[in-house]
Amino acid sequence: MATTLTGAGPRLWAPARHRSFRLLWTGQSLSLLGDGFSVVAFSWITLGLTGSTLTLGYVLAFQAVPRALFTLVGGSLSDSWSPRALMVASSWTRAVLMAAVGSAGLSGHLTVWMLCAAAAAFGTVDAFFQPARVSILPSVVDDELLTPANALMGVGARTAAVVGPAVGGLVIALTRAPIAFLVDAVCFALCGLCVARVRTRPAAARETPADAVRERASLTARIREGVTYTARDPRLRTVVALDTAVNFCYAGPFTVGFATLADQVLRGGSATLGVLNGSLAGGAVLGTLVGGAVGGRPRVGLLVAALAGWLGAGMAVLGLVHSTPVVVATVLAMGFAIGFQGVFGLSWIQRNIPQEVLSRVVSVDMVLGYAVAPLSLILCGALAGEDTFALFGVVALVLAATGLAVLGSRAVREMR
Repeated sequence: MATTLTGAGPRLWAPARHRSFRLLWTGQSLSLLGDGFSVVAFSWITLGLTGSTLTLGYVLAFQAVPRALFTLVGGSLSDSWSPRALMVASSWTRAVLMAAVGSAGLSGHLTVWMLCAAAAAFGTVDAFFQPARVSILPSVVDDELLTPANALMGVGARTAAVVGPAVGGLVIALTRAPIAFLVDAVCFALCGLCVARVRTRPAAARETPADAVRERASLTARIREGVTYTARDPRLRTVVALDTAVNFCYAGPFTVGFATLADQVLRGGSATLGVLNGSLAGGAVLGTLVGGAVGGRPRVGLLVAALAGWLGAGMAVLGLVHSTPVVVATVLAMGFAIGFQGVFGLSWIQRNIPQEVLSRVVSVDMVLGYAVAPLSLILCGALAGEDTFALFGVVALVLAATGLAVLGSRAVREMR
């Protein structure tokens, strides 16, 4: 045990010794930082132009819907083209879009319809970046470094998700909303420069005649092949099901649920809401770091079941307990579990799925997450009006059922 703990630190930071990994990490962090900027910038400038929250909903929907629709397309192209090239093209296109919106805002010519068009274009282009940033990693680091590499990438992503909106709001407060779009453009441009300098390893296997046939297949056929591949493998179905369940938990319970809990149950207002969100993010970062430091290849199927059960128990506590310290500790523990298991789950996918279909499998996982988010928000919004126990109780049952289903499959239990 002492030897394991002694080597944990060096193991976690081992991927950072590789220049291409450092460039990829920096590029992804800048892109996700820009995504956080864009949410705040689009929201604030829309409200400034119209003063209408309904219009704001339209603008955000124009960004979210194309991202969900085109993620499968992005995943399919990442498996036939270079993921690095897609990431670079997406980053530089988003930089041009944000610069154009910022310039139009500063000149006073920005309209709501221009914002809607820019949001739709942004969501579409972003959909090509997301699957590629996951599928590129196995070609940058060796298999034995995938777990710590995913941990470091996860920490960068989670930190950017928190820092991006905060810094975006600060920029808007100190300057003007269009300036945030220009800063956003710089983030995406720098991301493109970093990723363009990443060096990936050449594919080990030579192309076969079957591969050539797949290359000529239509886009629709390639997407269908990715969906079929995911559906036929019981292990993949389980991992995707759990990710979908966790996304369901994030969307409704961790937004509507947290707000209701902070305001109506704990009576702490926005300050308590901030503490809950901070505890979830902090726990996830800590869990990600610990997962990367521990390393190894544990039974991922058992981790999947344990995560579902742990989150289900946490949801039950949130619905039953009205003590702020207990709730905060529970949220911290839930975040830790999400971060810890996420490192091994993603590494298992990257290690076990053939490179020629990896992006499509990842895109299926992402699209399902996008799909359940609005359903979770609507359901939790309805349940929150009745009782917080009902809100968290329903989610706890969903997670408990997911965990039991995982344990029922021997193939899944033995996943490593």
